[in-house]
Amino acid sequence: MNKHLFTSESITEGHPDKICDQIADSILDAALAQDPSSKMAVECTIKDDFVLIYGEAGTEAVIDYEKIALDTIREIGYEEDYHVMVKVNRQSNEIHQAVVHNNEEMGAGDQGLMFGYACDDTENLMPAAIDYAHRLAKQLSDVRRAHPILKPDGKTQVTVEYENDHVKRIDTIVVSTQHAQGVTQEEIKELVMKEVVEKVIDPSLVDENTKYFINPSGSFVLGGSFGDSGTTGRKIVVDTYGGMGRIGGGCFSSKDPSKVDRSAAYYCRYVAKSIVAAKLARKCEVQVAYAIGKAKPVSVMVETFGTGVKSDEELLEIIEKNFNFEVANIIKELDLCRPIYKKTACYGHFGRKEFSWEQVKPLTVD
Repeated sequence: MNKHLFTSESITEGHPDKICDQIADSILDAALAQDPSSKMAVECTIKDDFVLIYGEAGTEAVIDYEKIALDTIREIGYEEDYHVMVKVNRQSNEIHQAVVHNNEEMGAGDQGLMFGYACDDTENLMPAAIDYAHRLAKQLSDVRRAHPILKPDGKTQVTVEYENDHVKRIDTIVVSTQHAQGVTQEEIKELVMKEVVEKVIDPSLVDENTKYFINPSGSFVLGGSFGDSGTTGRKIVVDTYGGMGRIGGGCFSSKDPSKVDRSAAYYCRYVAKSIVAAKLARKCEVQVAYAIGKAKPVSVMVETFGTGVKSDEELLEIIEKNFNFEVANIIKELDLCRPIYKKTACYGHFGRKEFSWEQVKPLTVD
């Protein structure tokens, strides 16, 4: 029997990188709510009480960047006083002309390669390790809002054991949570095990050999931007498939749908998930690549890792019959010019049924 372990991690909204992702996507949502044609790439960096907002914005929207940043931080749960500096310029006219006016089509906002992945590990067709890590992180955030001894910063990690390429059990669970001063580690472990781990993890997947590490480093009082720095887009593996599928060259948060780093990655997930849902393969990875200003991709690839009921070449033909990777179609088919992006900034961009790219498209196979 072939056995192996695979591990993925997630982080809560109080992690400094995720603070930045949420600020960036809140800014994007504010722009799209007023001007759906906005072209945005406004990012964020945070350290201690200092927040820097910077990038390019091509929009008719009126945006109060400082207020959005401070409101987001307060909503997460941090109460310190923060200072915000804004350095945002208009989008380059050369990029704007290439994207919007090239042959009267919408061209890709940049060159690049993107991947989408799906597998039959879980009901939502996500790899098991990242799916459980996200669920633990979300539950940890929900629990700490009801239990003030826990604070906003936190991480989770799940190790899954596979046997003959199927999920057999969970080998290790790690949860690290920021907490109030003076709380004992025993109190934290009891609360996290009872209200986080046991509420999320399927009992049939754990056994007497499953290992649990709750705050393995010990005290974790200093967190958020005072314990570490944060920057938009640094958690691309957390945002995608936990390392199980390959990732492209760019992050998601801060980018409007004309940026194929984001929109085409969503579309590739939509395609891969539809292939697996149709039981044409147990695993599916789709790659697409674009040249800046061009509407159509320069390449599309499918890989099913030997699990397909048809050859990868035949599956590529099915994909080409059922899906249109042109940038304008992606935006239209998935309805992406809406203020929906703040919700994506934590707990993964994939595997969540509220998003259009998580729907399954019925396929014409013959």
